[in-house]
Amino acid sequence: MSLTVRRAAFFDVDNTLVRGSTIYFLGRGMYQRGFFTKSDISRFVLANLRFRLTGTEKQDEINRFQKSAQDFIGGHNVSEIRTVAQEIYDEYVSPSLWEGTIEIAQAHLNDGVEVWLVTAAPEDMATLIAERLGFTGALGSKAAIVDGHYTGAMNGPLLHGKEKAVAIAEIAKERGFVLADCFGYSDSHNDLPLLQSVGHPSAINPDAKLRIRALKENWPIHDFRRMRSINRYLGPIVSRAAWLGTRLTPRRESR
Repeated sequence: MSLTVRRAAFFDVDNTLVRGSTIYFLGRGMYQRGFFTKSDISRFVLANLRFRLTGTEKQDEINRFQKSAQDFIGGHNVSEIRTVAQEIYDEYVSPSLWEGTIEIAQAHLNDGVEVWLVTAAPEDMATLIAERLGFTGALGSKAAIVDGHYTGAMNGPLLHGKEKAVAIAEIAKERGFVLADCFGYSDSHNDLPLLQSVGHPSAINPDAKLRIRALKENWPIHDFRRMRSINRYLGPIVSRAAWLGTRLTPRRESR
């Protein structure tokens, strides 16, 4: 009698599954519904941009973004925010989904592989996305709740970088996955800890650093962005040239 091997595919969300930032969509939708002011949303958007554009292994930037995320949701009723999140999914998230990524995820589900989202965005929002798409579940940054209201504090660390690797290791232990048999997908080099934790990593819409690493390691690369036909040819050429450049020792000029 053969034992069934339980496997999972772990997907980043922003720019891997969704074009853009999930937490930005949530903030935008809440602003439009009068949850906070222009100055509130401006501070949040600035922190979000800094978080995504700085390479973001800097703890002060992570802390700055985490505080902005806490501040904008703090004090609000959980059920009310969930209702708003449902509307925001329909308005902003659903039209921004990468169909190619959904097809990859669906193929895994058809093969009996669980599909989990892993994101720095609030876990409640990530769970909503997973539910709408028929995925297994989601891991995200957890907001503290007291008496049915968000407190404005985090229940644990921001799920970013190395924390994603910690999270999937924990759920693998809980659900009986062997990570060497599992799959990982991301667009960002910040998710290398996650990708290196699984036996089958892949890049989706990769940034330059991740593309270089994927080429070096022979990881599959999927690119669903506009101009992808051009990028399919030029992107690998540019990335290979950059990778080769890192391996070449500069020649000293003779005097």
